[in-house]
Amino acid sequence: MKEEVNMQNTPLQAEHIKLGASFTDFGGWNMPVRYSSDLAEHHAVRTSAGLFDISHMAEIMVAGPNAAAFLDYALVNPSSAIAVLKAKYSLVCAPDGGVIDDLIVYRLADEEFMVVANAGNRHNVVAALKERIAGFTDVTMTDESDDWALIALQGPNSAAILQPLTTVDLSQVKYYSITAGQVAGIDVLIGRTGYTGEDGFELFTPASKAAEMWQTLLATDVADLMPCGLACRDTLRLEAGMPLYGQELDRDHNPYEAGFAKVVKIDREVDFVGKAALSALAAAPVTRRLIGLQGEGKRAARHGYEVFYVGGTEAIGVITSGALSPTLGYPVAMAYVTSEAPIEIGTVLEVDVRGTRQPVTVCATPFYKRQK
Repeated sequence: MKEEVNMQNTPLQAEHIKLGASFTDFGGWNMPVRYSSDLAEHHAVRTSAGLFDISHMAEIMVAGPNAAAFLDYALVNPSSAIAVLKAKYSLVCAPDGGVIDDLIVYRLADEEFMVVANAGNRHNVVAALKERIAGFTDVTMTDESDDWALIALQGPNSAAILQPLTTVDLSQVKYYSITAGQVAGIDVLIGRTGYTGEDGFELFTPASKAAEMWQTLLATDVADLMPCGLACRDTLRLEAGMPLYGQELDRDHNPYEAGFAKVVKIDREVDFVGKAALSALAAAPVTRRLIGLQGEGKRAARHGYEVFYVGGTEAIGVITSGALSPTLGYPVAMAYVTSEAPIEIGTVLEVDVRGTRQPVTVCATPFYKRQK
């Protein structure tokens, strides 16, 4: 009972209860894990559209003449290079190169940015940015997370559902872009990034208007639009090869191990937090790395299961995320493995699945890519 008392609710809590959602503790938030079935919700997103409450995410506003310079110093890639109304995926790293969080930076205007961080890392990111802003004048940072609700509409029918509700030409809101506008008469920011591997939109909505927005979207005449919980969001993002903080990313792993070398921009003149450590890591051999695995049958490797060479007695790695893919029909997983011996696409390994060795084959990620 103590954990429930301490959990936070999003502005849409009453809506989820009306819809009969089951709940789970996610990063200290009482979040809907499913409304009907995980499979039905997963397939709705792949074939039509699903509606997600992701209001637990953090929105941190950075503004002022030195906003870009500050973010250039605070993050591993340059926010100054982001065009107005565009977005970029980034990382905030510790001085030793460990990942404090992965996030998206939106440039709302020349001197205004919105940093969207993971729910469980909100306070860690705010603390890191507050520390790093020292020495920068003419820049402000404001945690506006409690002022916003964030609703994600994901799936191939997303644009067809949203377009009749807004005067914004959604065809002009390209991938990794954002724009201000109205949806159903409500002032919002409309982003287009996604965490499911499908096309879709994120509606940054005033918290006071969250229920109205949610109800309006669900009332559209697309019969197979479904409210979706975190369970199917996890299988969707896994199929799309997207990392989850706390599993693929954390303070104990650096961007190079996680396969995010391209995100880190070492070759720029300005200093940034973690640059020295990340430069050294970039020059050194990677001793462990994140790989994709494809299984057989229906038994999936889960988080924490150990990975072995075929017939080996000592574990060479551990599963970070794994599930039976609803779209593909076979198990998929991501795992960190040591890089001391050759492990290439097509290499067969084994995973200990509850005491039984199951063969898995190293494969490329993402496991699923939508047809464009």
